Amino acid sequence: MLGIGSDHGGYHLKQAIMRHLEERGVAYRDYGTYSDASCDYPDYGRAVALAVANGECDNGIIICGTGIGISITANKVPGIRAALCGDCFSAEATRSHNDANILALGARVVGEGLALKIVDTFLDTPFSNDERHIRRIRKIEG
Repeated sequence: MLGIGSDHGGYHLKQAIMRHLEERGVAYRDYGTYSDASCDYPDYGRAVALAVANGECDNGIIICGTGIGISITANKVPGIRAALCGDCFSAEATRSHNDANILALGARVVGEGLALKIVDTFLDTPFSNDERHIRRIRKIEG
């Protein structure tokens, strides 16, 4: 199960991503927001991060205008490694090297076409399980 959430700035991109997930047959749970009315990104970033951290969801996708605020919020939750990605190489590297469990996107930074490719890359790239990356993740976790 994948958790997805956005603020008002990411609402329309979130809708496109959910349609794409449905086409791919990926099960997801929408943690809001449910309209483009102004709201606070920490509420939705935290909701998805908590769902991933407690095992309710395996991974997550969070979206705000830039992706910055919502990723900062998610990374405050222990066990979360949220990565803000604006290109496919970063999405592949963060899954392979960092075992990132949440993808953050900036709806005002990347267009829909690129965002969907970034989502696919994130979802389709496994963690390498390379010892050096495991060691580094342990250091991140403190």
